[in-house]
Amino acid sequence: MTEINPVRAPRAARPDGEASRERLLHAALNLFAHQGFAKTSTREIAEAAGTNLAAIKYYFGDKAGLYRAVFFDLQSKPDEEIRRYGNEAMGLRDALRGFYLGFLEPLKQGELTTLCMKLHMREMLEPTGLWAEEIDQGIRPMHEALVKVLCRHVGVDSPDDEIQRLAVCVSALGVHLHVGRDVTDALAPALNGSPDALDRWLDTLVMYAEAMVAAEVQRRSGG
Repeated sequence: MTEINPVRAPRAARPDGEASRERLLHAALNLFAHQGFAKTSTREIAEAAGTNLAAIKYYFGDKAGLYRAVFFDLQSKPDEEIRRYGNEAMGLRDALRGFYLGFLEPLKQGELTTLCMKLHMREMLEPTGLWAEEIDQGIRPMHEALVKVLCRHVGVDSPDDEIQRLAVCVSALGVHLHVGRDVTDALAPALNGSPDALDRWLDTLVMYAEAMVAAEVQRRSGG
């Protein structure tokens, strides 16, 4: 499953120095997303954040530590997302709603989510090793949790290739809202134009995903 982990909301700044750390994270996100890791200097980041180089060393150790924090700290954790949809007591519709909320809520954060997406795409093109880690520790457990949901509701004990394909297709509906955002905005801007418009996506995505699961159940029954 190709998936960008959902972005978390910015934390409220605290007077104990956390505000300085947050400024560094967001300044670094903007520069890393537009310029990449290699072409961005810590001096640029410090100036953009209105702080000094010593603050980067204090909070993150070095540029690589700051890049790692930008890459992982500004997105939700896999276990948080899995709790939305992985509960075995959930019906299919509730599980799918929880799954797609993880894609939709970050879109309401606007520029933060756009920059995180750019950063992830740049990391895939100019790898530092973090994308491989993201796949292994973030995307894989979320995909496996979705596969378990689909197995339960299709009625199989263990996943086969068709369940894996179904999981990829179900995920793709949410992924495209992120990776294809600029295309959708150009072709049909009203679809993403407001928080209410984004909320309307939820029922639509769940409906389509339910239809895919039903089609797989029917296929297996020979119908």
